Amino acid sequence: MMSGFRKFILRGNLVDLAVAVVIGTQFSNLVKSFVNSFINPLLAVVGGKPDFTSLVLTVGKAKFTYGAFLTEAVSFLISAAVIYFVIVLPVTRVLHLFDRKQAAAERDCPECTMKIPLAARRCPECTAVITPATEQPLSIV
Repeated sequence: MMSGFRKFILRGNLVDLAVAVVIGTQFSNLVKSFVNSFINPLLAVVGGKPDFTSLVLTVGKAKFTYGAFLTEAVSFLISAAVIYFVIVLPVTRVLHLFDRKQAAAERDCPECTMKIPLAARRCPECTAVITPATEQPLSIV
């Protein structure tokens, strides 16, 4: 019984997930700090700080503090925009450069369309004999 539990805990996916949660939490704190330290002061200089916490809707004796939600929503949108423009776009561009380099080093097998190295003489998937891309195929005239 314990060996099954040990296998479950030590599986790669579970360990990867635990690491991702810890890194994600720390990254969230980093982004919050960045937004509070740099983005919010810039917004305050340009157009005032977005603070809607004083907005309240009263129905009978019930108070709905929708202003706090609006403040968090604006903060979320600002954080999402910062993450997208500061992290996602640059990383996507870098990954695209790596993909181009990999595409230049590989080609499709003419038999099974599996990606193979340019200099390959045989496809590892379908074992078809292939003329390497660095050599010219023999032409019969």
